[in-house]
Amino acid sequence: MFLIELTYKKDLKEVDRFINEHSDFLDRKYSEGLLIFSGRKNPREGGLILANFATRDMVDAMIAQDPFHREQIADYRVVEFTPTKSLISLPLRLDFE
Repeated sequence: MFLIELTYKKDLKEVDRFINEHSDFLDRKYSEGLLIFSGRKNPREGGLILANFATRDMVDAMIAQDPFHREQIADYRVVEFTPTKSLISLPLRLDFE
C-alpha cells in the first residue's frame, strides 16, 4: 500500500485551473479499484492519496498520468507501507497480476 503526498509548487490559481481534470483522473483510478481515499491538506498546500498498488512502478506510472504532474503543479512523495491494523475493514486488492 502507498501513501502519496502532493505538495503544490505553483500558486492556487494555477492549481484551480487543473483541479477538475485532476479530480476526473482520480475518479478513473477509483473506478479501477486502486484508490482508497484522497483529499486536500489543510492548509491547502497539496493533498494525500492512499493507494493499493502492487509495486512502486505502478504508482510511478499512475503519477505520470496525473494532470498535476503533467503541468508540473505538484511534487510527489511516495511512502510504501504494510498496513497491520485498521479501525475499519479496507478493500485491499490482493489479486495483482
